[in-house]
Amino acid sequence: MATDSPQRRMRSYLQRIATGPELSKPLSRDQARDGFDMILNNEIDPVQVAIFLIALRMKRETDDENLGVLEAIAGRCRSATAQAGDVMLLADPFNGFVRGLPATPFLPAVLAACGLPVCLHGMRQAGPKYGITGHQVLQAAGLPVDLSPARAAGQLDDPRVGWAYLDQDRYLPELHDLCPLRDKMVKRSLISTLEVAIKPLSGRLRTHLCTGYVHKAYPPVYESLARHAGFQSMVLVKGVEGGCIPSLSQVSRCFAFSDDSGLEMRRLSPFSLGIERRQRMIPIDDALLEGFGRTGFNRTEALSPAVSATVEQGREALAGLPGPMFDSLVYGASIALVHTGLAESWERAANMSRRAMESGHARERFEAACAPAASDSSRAVS
Repeated sequence: MATDSPQRRMRSYLQRIATGPELSKPLSRDQARDGFDMILNNEIDPVQVAIFLIALRMKRETDDENLGVLEAIAGRCRSATAQAGDVMLLADPFNGFVRGLPATPFLPAVLAACGLPVCLHGMRQAGPKYGITGHQVLQAAGLPVDLSPARAAGQLDDPRVGWAYLDQDRYLPELHDLCPLRDKMVKRSLISTLEVAIKPLSGRLRTHLCTGYVHKAYPPVYESLARHAGFQSMVLVKGVEGGCIPSLSQVSRCFAFSDDSGLEMRRLSPFSLGIERRQRMIPIDDALLEGFGRTGFNRTEALSPAVSATVEQGREALAGLPGPMFDSLVYGASIALVHTGLAESWERAANMSRRAMESGHARERFEAACAPAASDSSRAVS
């Protein structure tokens, strides 16, 4: 089979997975990896690429199929290792937020001020939502969004900064090149699940993953992916819109593992941190809502006013101004600090994160990352 042409191999894979809900057969891990390798090599017709992804989703991907495709993607990832012993990778859904303003773009600066180096990764835009992304927010704030993994690692090791943003276009351009096709497919594929579990930046000793989920079937899926990708621990949050930060108005949960421990469910309560809000997340002003109905592939300009509002509220929160953005950052930072052991209790974690902002240290970390010397011009640097 390995000597067959890419076209013949893909044809055989489609014959297995695209024959309906009762007759479809799963691919082995090697077959799934080979199929996606050919896709990343640009050896497969876009129509067949779409069929491959849709057929896997319609029959529901198996663990072996997920891991095989993950191996193909991870094999192309440009990566670097920071000198810091522990590093956390943050990943919100790459298609952004449409029900509220995101706080996660400002979370790395808070955690860096608390002693945890953090890398946020994502992309400028993605479907099907085409909402506000970390890339858009940080770019509007004046931060470089084109760092190579090596430059990002250097930024994490800079004692003035301690955090960085990495864009998929820089560490996985082959996967990023599928964005136009993903837009035409309309619905999410397994790529949306797998891309948050990629590891473009590692700690010298341990690397932790913090991401979010929506559907209850996904915690064991993400555990398998995170372990296979080489993360030493993971905290998976049932966050608003699938992000890293839970609802500010009700009890939630997260799932976590660390080293050799199994996956455990943990209760999350904003009330235990002194957070009491009527709304789940940072509200969008009514005057800004109209722009969310006019977004699409390569059409994110309508979000500019909402992105600007996010930047303004984020900077104010990092300087200690109370409000839902401030509370969101306290909540998100507390989850990460407790999970990584930097805080022995929720009370201690909340106090650390509040102090980081009220002292101005988090804002200083954020602004230090705006230094113009931190950007790269080439697209794919290892």
